Amino acid sequence: MEFIHTEIPDIIQVIPQQFGDSRGFFLETYRTDLFSGAGIPVSFVQDNHSGSQQGVLRGLHYQIQHPQGKVVRVIVGEIYDIAVDIRRSSPTFGKWVGVVLSSENKHQLWVPPGFAHGFYVLSAWAEIVYKATDYYAPEFERSLLWNDPALNIDWPLVNSQPPALSAKDANGKPLAEADLFD
Repeated sequence: MEFIHTEIPDIIQVIPQQFGDSRGFFLETYRTDLFSGAGIPVSFVQDNHSGSQQGVLRGLHYQIQHPQGKVVRVIVGEIYDIAVDIRRSSPTFGKWVGVVLSSENKHQLWVPPGFAHGFYVLSAWAEIVYKATDYYAPEFERSLLWNDPALNIDWPLVNSQPPALSAKDANGKPLAEADLFD
């Protein structure tokens, strides 16, 4: 596996080595020793799987207590995956990283605790699986406003159409009003 630090060094793109032939492919998506060596915690407590149609935007989510680190990958389709640094004491506070994750490129993204996470579905359908370092705690879940001008995220909206959002995400808070990490 290759571990590539992004413009925000705490966010790491994980590129598994693929082996394939005319029958198909094989790859390791997680190995404790390699992830640990790359600085990614080895204690994951929950796996999640979601499916969404094209144009759906989920996020930008985080838990203000029991924050979750996530290793995100796509097993069907393609998404634009985003992580936003919401740690006030960080030199990259308010900055974001976006990468394309797909079933074709098989890349993964490590999003550590202290970051808001979201994704936008580029393909007709996408299924996302991710490992989490803490349990889902809905009472502590928060949502940043996906189109907050202070973040200036360049979402690659299909045909420039507004994304499909949940009510919670449509009512996300701008960075200036959100509960944040120190």
